[in-house]
Amino acid sequence: MTTPIRTCSRCGCTAENLIEFHDRLLCPDCLEEMTEVCVDCGNRFWNRECLTNDHGGPICPDCCDHNYTRCTRCGSLISLDSCWYPYDNDDPYCSDCCSDIENSPIHDYYFKPRPIFYGTGPRFFGVELEIDGAGEDNENALALLNIVNRKHSFAYCKHDGSLDDGFEIVTHPMSLEYQLHEMPWADVLNKAASMGYLSHQAGTCGLHVHVSRKAFGDSHDAQDSAIARVLFFVECHWRELLRFSRRTQRQMDQWAARYGYRDRPDEMLEHVKKGAGSRYTCVNLTNCDTIEFRMFRGTLKLNTLLATLQMVDHICDVALYLSDDELRDLSWSSFVSGIKEPELIQYLKERNLYVNEPIAAEGEI
Repeated sequence: MTTPIRTCSRCGCTAENLIEFHDRLLCPDCLEEMTEVCVDCGNRFWNRECLTNDHGGPICPDCCDHNYTRCTRCGSLISLDSCWYPYDNDDPYCSDCCSDIENSPIHDYYFKPRPIFYGTGPRFFGVELEIDGAGEDNENALALLNIVNRKHSFAYCKHDGSLDDGFEIVTHPMSLEYQLHEMPWADVLNKAASMGYLSHQAGTCGLHVHVSRKAFGDSHDAQDSAIARVLFFVECHWRELLRFSRRTQRQMDQWAARYGYRDRPDEMLEHVKKGAGSRYTCVNLTNCDTIEFRMFRGTLKLNTLLATLQMVDHICDVALYLSDDELRDLSWSSFVSGIKEPELIQYLKERNLYVNEPIAAEGEI
């Protein structure tokens, strides 16, 4: 009886030392060409499934899934033992990207350090101020950081792709009193303006204010109820807040769109949750730790920035302390009549929003 001739399933040769691999019969040369040996576990696998580690060695899919991750910044494959976490960030980075991040005063857009809380909570405010027109320049950013962080680590700078030639200044969460009296906003704004930056006048910049969700209640349901009243207040007084924001309706539609009016706060929140997804809304709810007021145009004018923070604080107050019915009956004039802060009163008068007492305003920067 004739013995069947065995041939390589790839090249067809009849070598005597054929090797069976994953149900295929291969000669040694084809086996070497079509497979790799994993540097982690030593097992052989098809090279079409091959990935390389941070040293260029071949990695099988099983080891990749269990022993590796990807750098948040560049996407390269790195072993779990080789990950770096700059500034105690939870996201993994390779050593090269970590070095770049720690040595650059302007961080990537996705950079998010562990928050440092200043002042007494639970109502904390985080500010994102965009500046444009004088360069996404490390030396300029460092000059601003030397001012803002001369006493404590109050803020950091980040890249923002919506800007033409600038960056954003982001504060750690602070109580309102800390933002108003400890954060050196006057010196920061003056320095930015002296270097040629614009914010309001740039036309590209926003002033975004984050408020901690815990400020709205101890339970998730309590937070939802208060946040629903925030949304309801914004819709009820959209015309006034549009004027307050210094944005055009077109800018609002692009960067801080309204949700649309509903008759009750709970209906507002239900409507928002059904259509949730985009962060480019007047009150962004996509962050699990904060809500973000996105409607305000950027500014390098100190009084405007402080007044904006005070306005957000008052909106939080009515959302927390008024019932749904009381909020529905609240007129704009009644709302502003309870305001006592001189910075906010001055700004409301400048914007013709304070009980028919307009005053002339200095130009925005």
